[in-house]
Formats: sequence, C-alpha cells, structure tokens
Amino acid sequence: MLVRAGAGLAVMAALAAALWLYARAWTPDRDHYPVQGVTVDSTDGTVEWDTLAAQGADFAYIRATDSITGRDPAFAANWRGARKAGLRYGAVIEFSLCRPPADQGTAFMTTVARDNAALPPAIRLAFDPRCAARPGRDRLLSDLNTLVNLVEGHAGKPVLINVTEDFNEAYDIGSGINRTLWLDRNFLPPDYASRPWVMWTASDMRHIDGVESPVRWNVVTP
Repeated sequence: MLVRAGAGLAVMAALAAALWLYARAWTPDRDHYPVQGVTVDSTDGTVEWDTLAAQGADFAYIRATDSITGRDPAFAANWRGARKAGLRYGAVIEFSLCRPPADQGTAFMTTVARDNAALPPAIRLAFDPRCAARPGRDRLLSDLNTLVNLVEGHAGKPVLINVTEDFNEAYDIGSGINRTLWLDRNFLPPDYASRPWVMWTASDMRHIDGVESPVRWNVVTP
C-alpha cells in the first residue's frame, strides 16, 4: 500500500512539473493572434531587448509610473532598448486610488516625452495592497477621466484601459468609460467586461530569454 501511494505521489509530482514547464512556455496560437508582446518594468531587471525581439515579441508596454512611488526607475532604459531593438513600444501608467489624478498625470508627463511613434499609452487599473482606499464609483470614474484627459492631451492619442477582473467587478469600468479595453486572464480569453477587448494579457507566467523574471505576455485581436 505504501509503495503504491508513493508511486501515485511521484506520478502527480511529475505531472505538476510538466504542467508548470508547459505554462512557462505557453503562448496563444500565432495563427489566431499574430501580434504578440510583453509588459515589463523595473522588477524584471535588465532586459536584453535584442534577445526579446528574437524570441517573438512584436511590441512592449513599459511601465512608466508606479501607482504609489511614481516614476519607474527602469523606464528610460527600457524605452530606449525597445526602440533600438525595433519593437513597437508604449507606456503604462499604474493608476492609484491613493494619489490625486493630477499628480499622476504630472508624473506621466514628466516621465514620458511625447513620441508620435509610440503606441497609445495604457492606464492599468488594479488593486494595490499598499493602498486601502476604495472610493465610490462616481468618484473613481471622475478621477479616472481627469487622468485620461491629462494623458491623452500629452500623448496626442487615446489611451488603452487595462483593467483586472476584480477591479472591473468593483467599478464596472467597461460601461463607465469609453476607451479601448485591455483585459487579463491566464490561458483563457477574458469575458468579464461589458464590451469586447482589443488586447489580452494571456499569461503572467511566461518565461522568455532576455528577461530575468516571468513577464506578462499580451496579444492583440486580429
């Protein structure tokens, strides 16, 4: 009995290891989603941009501002690296429920120079454990619209709204602001917003040469 149980545990461990390795390497089918790319920030360490491009990344969204501390310290290096490697590139602003939208807009404008070649900037809406504030929906949408106007005025193009499932459940962002949606869900296309998405973070477990830590791997609707 003990031998049989040990063999069963060994099989389960081997299966779990195989699934983990598969998840690390998985990306959506290029036949369905031909344009794919990454999101990176300072927590990813030094990015080898030429290697990343050779691994199949068509574009990179680069965190410009953190929701609490402000400017991402790796932004300038990552922005230059993506551009030099020939990737399309765009900036991500992490929205904060604990900072005035005008301050967040100023942080973006002083970090990201206007660049007509850049992709539309993205505002990421996700709950941050460092911020306990939970304003009402009307206040949230008002603050978000203020930030959208500031960012769009500086960038000269409409923003993307990248909203997580729990944040959308709390505030129904899809019906509250008319901007292109970018949604998250590992492995399965997301369906939690009231409008169709244009970009999807298909995995936050992707391991790829050129980046030290797992990256968020994104695809665009055909």
